[in-house]
Amino acid sequence: MLDTIEKLLILQDRDRKIRRTRDELAHIEPARQSMKAKSAGADAELERLKTEARRIESQKKDFELEVETKKELISKYANQQFQTRKNEEYRALAHEIDNCKQGIFKSEDQQIALMEQAEVLQGRIVQATRMAADARKLVDENLAQLAKSEQNLRAELSGLEANREELASALDDSARGRYERLMRNKGDSVVVGINHGVCGGCHMRIPPQLLVTCQADKELVTCSNCGRIIYYTRDMDLAVAE
Repeated sequence: MLDTIEKLLILQDRDRKIRRTRDELAHIEPARQSMKAKSAGADAELERLKTEARRIESQKKDFELEVETKKELISKYANQQFQTRKNEEYRALAHEIDNCKQGIFKSEDQQIALMEQAEVLQGRIVQATRMAADARKLVDENLAQLAKSEQNLRAELSGLEANREELASALDDSARGRYERLMRNKGDSVVVGINHGVCGGCHMRIPPQLLVTCQADKELVTCSNCGRIIYYTRDMDLAVAE
């Protein structure tokens, strides 16, 4: 195998590891935000239930105030009945008193309904509180693990990038330039072997003359179809698969 091919394979392996590590790092922040969103969702549901509980409590107080207001009116109308001597006025006041009593019955019924709602809601709040706490605990644990993974990945990336330039500079300008161009266009698989007479990158059949050139192992050879750098070693099978 050409010395240049060996150096290219070492550089390619390093670049693959660098790209893989960068990809893993790129997923860290979205994962972090997703975890935080789950916790925020549980907190939002708890707050929604608490807001509903406050609304019910406010309605209960409104109905209590209505009852007290109507009781005061009943007392007022009863006092006016005691003072009047006119039958028509007396009956009108009696009608107002009946209306107030009916209003009190309705308000008290609505208070009871709200109390039942509040009781059910309180159970849901207890459950939501527990779920929110569990979600925060789990998210905190996962965020801590994620932070540790991020730290390890950054350290790994730093180590991989440390002497990448040194590996690249070991190549001559022509080989390095060709490799860098292919990396930009073909991803991280640009130096590929031959198997069963086909390119390890595009999997197209390689012309016989190129196979002979690869076997000669005297120069860099590129696939006539995809332009990748191809190479041959004795453990590779050149026979075209049927």
